[in-house]
Amino acid sequence: VQLQASGGGLVQSGGSLRLSCAASTSILRINKMDWYRQAPGKERELVATISSSGTTNYADSVRARFTISRGDARNLMYLQMNSLRPEDTAVYYCSIEYLGRNYWGQGTQVTVSS
Repeated sequence: VQLQASGGGLVQSGGSLRLSCAASTSILRINKMDWYRQAPGKERELVATISSSGTTNYADSVRARFTISRGDARNLMYLQMNSLRPEDTAVYYCSIEYLGRNYWGQGTQVTVSS
């Protein structure tokens, strides 16, 4: 299984972006799906999580601004990012927990200018 995150880009502060995470093959019964991000010089941090039942959790820094949602068997999940801030600048990665293993996608760069 290969994952690919897309949808990043350059946006002004206050703007919006929608990230997508696609799989190389159809996947069903995914246990948990996450979005992470890593800014230059910082550790990778968990941004948002969605469980198989649809329960969501967010980092305090993005709550009320970001929304994680599930897609279908190929386009697995999305991250709607609103009211973006310069401190949201990072490489964003999608990750899934599937059949006892964790899979990571290649990241997509999000840059927010002030």
